Amino acid sequence: MISIDQINAILPQTQCGQCGYKGCKPYAEAIALGQADINQCPPGGDEGILELAKLLGLAPKPLNPEFGAYKPKQVAFIVEEDCIGCVKCIAACPVDAILGAAKLMHTVISAECTGCELCVAPCPVDCIVMKPLSIQLSPEQKTAQKLTAMRRYEARNRRKENEALEKTEKAKKQKEALLKMRSDSGANRSSA
Repeated sequence: MISIDQINAILPQTQCGQCGYKGCKPYAEAIALGQADINQCPPGGDEGILELAKLLGLAPKPLNPEFGAYKPKQVAFIVEEDCIGCVKCIAACPVDAILGAAKLMHTVISAECTGCELCVAPCPVDCIVMKPLSIQLSPEQKTAQKLTAMRRYEARNRRKENEALEKTEKAKKQKEALLKMRSDSGANRSSA
């Protein structure tokens, strides 16, 4: 039986969502469940479709243009003198490949960028451009980059989940403290 992890390992790990899913693993899950076709990933292109078809014992098919067109690997680049430090690109990056802080210049760690383009649209000053990857990666380098992107994506998701849990817990404690304070002040008034 073919696992979701085997399918996910073939996907490019751009986490771009062009396939209609929130990342490569959800797309892999949908393929495994028969809910998505193997030709929905523009970054994977024909090479990815062929690998998926081979793994799943299916006939290859062309990339479905409804999901976009294949482009050679790109990386984001921030025109730093135009950056206003709004942090919208940082929030959008699925692999935490952008460094910066509010009201300070940002920069992209190009070795970590998956080329998903998710940082481009949120930028209010259009200071993010996509540039073609300047070097050709060997198959081993591509595999290493995919594994790194997968780990960074999973780490970011865990961090976001932990932040949401902490926020919920903090709100719960604040509510309990407020209720206790109201209860205590009500008790004080009734005893007076």
